[in-house]
Amino acid sequence: AYSFHVTSDGQMQPVPFPPDALMGPGIPRHARQINTLTHGEVVCAVTISNPTKYVYTGGKGCVKVWDIGQGAGGSTKPVSQLDCLQRENYIRSVKLLPDGRTLIVGGEASNLSIWDLASPTPRIKAELTSAAPACYALAISPDSKVCFSCCSDGNIAVWDLQNQTLVRQFQGHTDGASCIDISADGSKLWTGGLDNTVRSWDLREGRQLQQHDFSSQIFSLGYCPTGEWLAVGMENSNVEVLHATKPDKYQLHLHESCVLSLRFASCGKWFVSTGKDNLLNAWRTPYGASIFQ
Repeated sequence: AYSFHVTSDGQMQPVPFPPDALMGPGIPRHARQINTLTHGEVVCAVTISNPTKYVYTGGKGCVKVWDIGQGAGGSTKPVSQLDCLQRENYIRSVKLLPDGRTLIVGGEASNLSIWDLASPTPRIKAELTSAAPACYALAISPDSKVCFSCCSDGNIAVWDLQNQTLVRQFQGHTDGASCIDISADGSKLWTGGLDNTVRSWDLREGRQLQQHDFSSQIFSLGYCPTGEWLAVGMENSNVEVLHATKPDKYQLHLHESCVLSLRFASCGKWFVSTGKDNLLNAWRTPYGASIFQ
């Protein structure tokens, strides 16, 4: 067994999967590799345009832009390179606004850079400077008006993208804030930290709603687009799936090392996680049946 239901009093039971766990509408059967992008060094951040044409990979000092629109062949060389940080500093997060024209980049520096991708050559159109020495993760509000930045000092900086001003800071994490997601309606924020906590925040009232304590640092998380479930990737290799309002949760054991990224499908029926073990796991929401690995 690799999937366990954890009751409110801490009892763990293996999960019996329903018969439709691995099939049904919207559930993929497998994943097929279509391309390899040779960035050339460790990549800490990736984002993809919608519709799928450009891939942005963030590594040491720069973001490389790849055109995969031609299908499986794709480009073997990046179509452009955005020099964002000093050469030795890593990019940690890249976010593309829905218009496909604006890219926000954060990493091992106190400033976020906002890139205009629509100009003949991509250029920085603004920079947002915070007090923290590094940004570990970024999120954009559904209306694209606000950017949230997870800072290495534990604060969550809230930026007005139209005026390029800091409008608020959420304070609570006692160590770096490492990951973030926002509810589909834009009312609630979830953050994970190196202080072994996951916290939720009310964006309308600007206050912390909940705190969940774990025995391991939190490296990644995702909130289900259809609501109710939050999946958390941990330094100790576990994935935990929590209910937003009830105490019960699931604990999933298939990774062999820390869980570095986690993302829900837009339908909410499944999610993927990747780990330092070079594994990509696809899981059924919420009970974690393994769809493919």
